[in-house]
Amino acid sequence: MTKNLLELPPNLPIPQDDGACKHLEGRLLPSIKLLSTSGQQVDLSKLSGTTVVYIFPMIGRPDGPPMTGWNEIPGARGCTPQSCAFRDNHDDFLNLGAKIYGLSAQTHDAQQEAVGRLHLPFELLCDDSLSFANALMLPTFEYHGLMLIKRLTLIVKDGKICEVFYPVFPPNENAAQVLEWLSSHSLI
Repeated sequence: MTKNLLELPPNLPIPQDDGACKHLEGRLLPSIKLLSTSGQQVDLSKLSGTTVVYIFPMIGRPDGPPMTGWNEIPGARGCTPQSCAFRDNHDDFLNLGAKIYGLSAQTHDAQQEAVGRLHLPFELLCDDSLSFANALMLPTFEYHGLMLIKRLTLIVKDGKICEVFYPVFPPNENAAQVLEWLSSHSLI
């Protein structure tokens, strides 16, 4: 397994649409406060305007232990390239009037480390209790005793889910896909 977290190895298994997100489009977000990497509590349901929430399993660390079996889990690998793609296209999202948040079940400390190391210009939200994931019945999986949220992206307008990207593959192309969708849909 490669330790270069910025690159996706060849022959990753492609996640299949298991229908686990079909119920999300049109739903209102639950009113749940999540700790952000800025140290603030964020309630996504209270945000006005367009918000993109990309949800990912876990951003790896180059100095961390090998993640045995991670590459074999369909859709698990690629959190760093996905986050970097949203970072690199951040101005384009702002120009379209969309705010970006990343969300995972990782600890707040792990997320803060990732924001600093990857120079992310947006906040990550910590759902380590899975309260947000459970309220929306988001798909999850277990990895070495950790319950993690499967990769998906929500486009939200005034607290209501307008579009769902699931499954997301390859993850490094998700930001471009979301930008394309936003460019072709009026959310005014």
